[in-house]
Amino acid sequence: MSAGTPDAAVGAPGPVPGARTALVTGASRGIGRAVAVGLAAAGLDVALLARDATRLQGVADEVAGLGDGAGRAVVVTADVTDPDAVAAAATSVEAELGGVDLLVNNAGRVDAEVPLWEADPDQWWAVLETNVRGPFLLARAVVPGMLARGGGRVVDLNSGAGSHDSEGASAYNASKTALLRLGANMHRSGYEHGLRTFEVAPGVVQTDMTASMVMHAGRTEWTPVERTVEMVVAIAGGGLDAFSGSFVRVTHDSPQSLRAALDAAEREGRAVPGPDARRLRVTRWGEDDPMPGELPRR
Repeated sequence: MSAGTPDAAVGAPGPVPGARTALVTGASRGIGRAVAVGLAAAGLDVALLARDATRLQGVADEVAGLGDGAGRAVVVTADVTDPDAVAAAATSVEAELGGVDLLVNNAGRVDAEVPLWEADPDQWWAVLETNVRGPFLLARAVVPGMLARGGGRVVDLNSGAGSHDSEGASAYNASKTALLRLGANMHRSGYEHGLRTFEVAPGVVQTDMTASMVMHAGRTEWTPVERTVEMVVAIAGGGLDAFSGSFVRVTHDSPQSLRAALDAAEREGRAVPGPDARRLRVTRWGEDDPMPGELPRR
């Protein structure tokens, strides 16, 4: 298995061209805004999706001011949890941009940092709808077009809450874990057809959402949002496709470090990241654990 084939169970159809167009959800502020502007600065035409048209227009104006070589911005408003609104938005964007090569699922929300038994049921479910139903609906709307054109890429903005046990904010914890599974599922289902999926954790970025969280009260060290922008731009270009289906955390990873790992693996004839690395797995308790190293599929 070569470094360029990330999962022994899935065959690769060949290189997928770098993205020319992108759709970014939650693009009106925070990480979404920074990623959208960064992609446009890299030359991609970018569709900006959120509910607030006024804020989105401000981002579009920022893109328009980037100068020569930058892509253009298209504004589209939709609630990511509304199937009809998402379908209409995707149709509009594809007509305007000629297709979507890169989907960035950034829109998200967090619930109160309380134990599950103290959580508000409506708030809890609303977080699942935004953080899981939203990415599902967006991918369902744009991935068929990607596959029809030979491939594309999906980036989910994930979190350490998706890869580690947490306390409090159980809806956020559950939603980001589910998102990891959705990304891996799309990877296994779509890789041979040209689909590449990535779960990118941005670390702790200073945003309106993190500012509202008790766990970050008084925090003085934040992960620069530029690290997430750099990673998503690199993914858009196609140079990190070997990490399709994997969890990438920009606090520890960079495009340079990931490429260096790929180069080293290529020289040594091994795979990076490999079929089990950077994925959700149940860990054995030791050599005397009767559970096999690779879990049964069912």
